[in-house]
Amino acid sequence: MSLPLIGITTYGRGEDGRFSLPDQYVTATRRAGGLVVLLPPGETFIDELFSKLDGIVLAGGGDIDPDLYGGELHPEVYMVDPDRDALELALTRRVLSEGLPTLAICRGAQMVNIALGGTLHEHLPDVVGESIKHRLPPREPTPHPVTLVEETGLARLLGQSTFDAASWHHQAVDRAGRGLVVSAHAADGTIEALELPDHPWLYAVQWHPELTAETDPIQQTLFNELVTACRQDIDQEC
Repeated sequence: MSLPLIGITTYGRGEDGRFSLPDQYVTATRRAGGLVVLLPPGETFIDELFSKLDGIVLAGGGDIDPDLYGGELHPEVYMVDPDRDALELALTRRVLSEGLPTLAICRGAQMVNIALGGTLHEHLPDVVGESIKHRLPPREPTPHPVTLVEETGLARLLGQSTFDAASWHHQAVDRAGRGLVVSAHAADGTIEALELPDHPWLYAVQWHPELTAETDPIQQTLFNELVTACRQDIDQEC
């Protein structure tokens, strides 16, 4: 059985001079049968990098520069990293043009939306209030229910219309980008997932499936199906 090479984007360089990424992204991808390589910000050889990958996980993390979507620098915006924005925007554009299987998570989902001309809510509580907590103070994850839109690809993929998901964000999609279909919501109306029907395999979720994938088969399914899609692409090339 082939082992697809899955690139996972990382956080930017910290004050200690190190790149980092929560281990759950790697563990969930390996559990699905993927061979993982980490993609730290600062890489400029995008063509060479992209040509070696069978799939990508666009990971969560700090906020995207509001200038990239015509937004405003809200006081709650944090961890903006120009190098990370540049790498992930370039990779996302290649994903969209080349059809590489991609799972976009939280910040990654927002990057997909921005790459297709969409916009973000700079600080979600200003828009939907706090009847549903999308993260706990100061910046901690929390569960809340997510409802999938019937007849979407994501609903068929996961096979369950409502479930609890680990949420860890203060921003979310405002206007969906070109061609994107909204495939999940929170009860307060927040867009929780997007998909691109014209793409072979691209799902963008606002929640964090990696946090609960070890114990929640629904969340692990996202990683399993990503790797399956990558294997199918490899087999077709052989």
